[in-house]
Amino acid sequence: MAIPPRMSDRLKSSIAVDDRKGSQFNRSLPATERSMTDATPSSSPSRQTEFWQGARASIPLMVGAAPFGIIFGTLGASSDLSVWGTLGMSAIVFAGSAQFIALGLFGVGTPIILIVLTTFIVNLRHGLYSLALMPHVQSLSQRWKIPLAFWLTDEGFAVVIQRYQQSDRSPHKHWFYFGATSLFYLNWQLSTVLGVTVGRAIPDATEWGLDFAMTVTFIGMTLPYLKTRPMLAAAATAGIVALLAHGLPHQLGLLVAAIAGVITGVWLEKRMAA
Repeated sequence: MAIPPRMSDRLKSSIAVDDRKGSQFNRSLPATERSMTDATPSSSPSRQTEFWQGARASIPLMVGAAPFGIIFGTLGASSDLSVWGTLGMSAIVFAGSAQFIALGLFGVGTPIILIVLTTFIVNLRHGLYSLALMPHVQSLSQRWKIPLAFWLTDEGFAVVIQRYQQSDRSPHKHWFYFGATSLFYLNWQLSTVLGVTVGRAIPDATEWGLDFAMTVTFIGMTLPYLKTRPMLAAAATAGIVALLAHGLPHQLGLLVAAIAGVITGVWLEKRMAA
């Protein structure tokens, strides 16, 4: 049935008005909500894309961690710890600083319970990492949470938290986490193997200063976060306290410095918001 010309014109005019209203409503939404209304399911990166992006993002920090792993493998194989014990520690513990401390304590005959307690204290900083990541991973199943928690390291956190802080609503960001941290784990195992095999054949490999690469890596991890006054104050406070508390036993100075930095940053942030 044909529509009379006047009725057709009125219908077109009504549709145009509705379209303009819808466009104005969409522009009035906040940016995050507007992106949700405009986005299509295909606009989110796939699982494979997230995984490989995480792997690529971890490569610069892997370069700094590799010498550290080689040194540990060299020291472990030349100490009272067996070759398989050295490889097993890297595979099961997967915590560079804790492994070095445990290796030193093991070499002087420290009781196992004290070694475990000391490494636990040194790794308490991972609790802060977990708190920062918890809002992003709490909806995951246990089969995801367990391996991701095990693979969490300083370098891994630095890479992963930047991805979670991005504004897009990709449902596969945990695959980025998986790609970054699993590659860090593989890198640490290969570095330890190199230290156990090739490192033992290099004379005085521990005197080459390769461990300084880790210091440079940590500086590179920290600098991108120093964007606001609370962040700068937290970093400065932690650095000063770390120097003053350097003489504390069992690396407790690092824990004290971290707590002091967090308290300073939170206090200043609240003061600025008041």
